[in-house]
Amino acid sequence: MADALTPQNMSPKLQKVAEIARRDSNGRLFALAHLMDEDELVRAYRRLRNNAAVGVDGVTKEAYGQNLGGNIQDLFTRLKAKRYRHQPIRRVHIPKAKGRTRPIGLSTTEDKIVQGAIREVLQAIYEQDFLDCSYGFRPKRSAHDAVRAIHQAAYRGEVQWVLEADVQSFFDSLSRVKLKEMLQIRIADGQMMRLIGKCLHVGILDGEEFSEPEVGTTQGSILSPLLGNVYLHYALDVWFEREIRPTLEGKAQLVRYADDFVMLFEKQQDAEHVQEALHKQMADYELTLHPDKTRLIRFEEPPWRQAGGRGPDTFDFLGFTLYWRRPSKGKRWQLGCKTSGPRQRRAIEAVYEWCRRHRHLPMVEQHTALTSKLQGHYGYFGVNGNYSCVNHLWHWAKHAWYKWLIRRSQRTKWTWESFGEYLKKYPLPQPRITVQIWNK
Repeated sequence: MADALTPQNMSPKLQKVAEIARRDSNGRLFALAHLMDEDELVRAYRRLRNNAAVGVDGVTKEAYGQNLGGNIQDLFTRLKAKRYRHQPIRRVHIPKAKGRTRPIGLSTTEDKIVQGAIREVLQAIYEQDFLDCSYGFRPKRSAHDAVRAIHQAAYRGEVQWVLEADVQSFFDSLSRVKLKEMLQIRIADGQMMRLIGKCLHVGILDGEEFSEPEVGTTQGSILSPLLGNVYLHYALDVWFEREIRPTLEGKAQLVRYADDFVMLFEKQQDAEHVQEALHKQMADYELTLHPDKTRLIRFEEPPWRQAGGRGPDTFDFLGFTLYWRRPSKGKRWQLGCKTSGPRQRRAIEAVYEWCRRHRHLPMVEQHTALTSKLQGHYGYFGVNGNYSCVNHLWHWAKHAWYKWLIRRSQRTKWTWESFGEYLKKYPLPQPRITVQIWNK
């Protein structure tokens, strides 16, 4: 996703819209489509990644930018005259764990520009409405902030029970009818609603197969994360914070990142009550909770033990496993955070497969790519307390690289010792902690 909108990079017009939305939290906003002028479309173009995958027309950002002024002027003219049409989305399938794939939709460069401009206008409005429990795809908020919120609640002694929840195929199954009703609570501009509709009601080209789904919003779209946040704001966040939490006996907290969320409870009876109510609430918004991935676990700080002598359960959230760490002498237990098993295996397998497929590239190019991959991994998973997991990946990356280098040809004379000498000149980046989830 492109960089999120912040007050510092808003246009003066959008700042005015944000201020109006902030002052009147129940008001509807008119005359929004005019904000998508040529300057706004150019800004949306600038925010696109230079190496972004192409859509059905094969036009790259670079190619579109060769006549940027003319292309933007033509696009603006069609938008103003209501002649703009969103082209079909090209679907690709990204590998996941256990041989599964995740379908991703790729829009054309022009359609990405329109989506980006719409997103800026909507974000200026909805950032005034979204609640603190929402962390995904929002300015100055991250997955680390979501995990940090769980740690802080646990440290305060407010987490005895955790309700893990998984919405089945959220982006593919959300109701467009209900989404439209939600948007109309704040948006009274018919032309803006039509533009959003054009981005939703669009055909999908999967190989040679063309389809026109009637529900959902395309994963991979610039606009989808914000629309998903709007949907769950009304379907989940507002419901939990304003209708459910005031009725509970103990403290409770919702932590949501896009469609991944957990609920933290102090009292068991509260957790069981909300677990039952949550299924009905999701059904009311035409969403389904995964029966095998939605569970209530006891997560009280030790030294209590479950039947059979087991310690407290663990749970996974945003690629991390959260668990209670044994304390040093004289200290209390702490909430630990490490790379989840599936994500760790997937990272190792991805490095291994990359080394296999690219073993014939020049050594310097391989080194550059592997360095980038490891640094990216450290940037997300390099949280305090997780050094052993990132160190494990670094260890296997070296071995995978060596294994496939010696298989480049039968005449290769590489030994582990000679490879070690090469690593002194071109070392893979050492594992490091880049994010402090909690203070020691």
